[in-house]
Amino acid sequence: MSVTIHTPVSAGLTASEIDAWRDVPASVTVDLEPGAQIDPAIRALTQSNRPLTLLGPAFTVACSPPDFGSVVLALDEAKTGDVVVIAAAGHLDHAVIGEILGGHLRAKGCAGLVVDGVVRDIGALGHWQDFPVYARGVNPLGPTSANAGTIQAPVEIGGRLVEPGDLVIGDPDGLAVLTPAQARARLSDAQAKLALEREWIEGLATGKGARAVFGL
Repeated sequence: MSVTIHTPVSAGLTASEIDAWRDVPASVTVDLEPGAQIDPAIRALTQSNRPLTLLGPAFTVACSPPDFGSVVLALDEAKTGDVVVIAAAGHLDHAVIGEILGGHLRAKGCAGLVVDGVVRDIGALGHWQDFPVYARGVNPLGPTSANAGTIQAPVEIGGRLVEPGDLVIGDPDGLAVLTPAQARARLSDAQAKLALEREWIEGLATGKGARAVFGL
């Protein structure tokens, strides 16, 4: 097996810096940073009966389906709280992860899964409320080899460069990724936007006209 495992050069965000984004939806994030948006074709596959939230530092994996060697080794390398981000170049012909590998990542306490490609075993994978799964779709055909790939290197996911430690934000609307610098710089803006939205809702509820509420 020839899988390259990199050591990220940056410590990334602290747990408190990550948690500060917990109530910020993907829509507000991409309003502030349009370049943060991940291709909306990579969508939530989790069937959730409660609010779906994905939040955590990116643990990056690159593979070339039908080979998924790096995905296998990610089981040993990913840590509690990580969002495992698998760059499979949008490949739709072979799933790169399913119930067994996904279940192990969930058991380790990983926050969720983002796949620029397809998954399988969605009957299980798609019903774990504590492990949101995003992918381009589902395919029952699995990988055929486990020999190559990279772990914890910069990858491209849905048209967006994602580096290890970047902040992944997901909800039913879609996905966004912020660099640590963006997350630190934009937090106050995000909080201000949420406060403004609450003002809009309150104004409309109290009978103000739309012109006055939105300052038209």
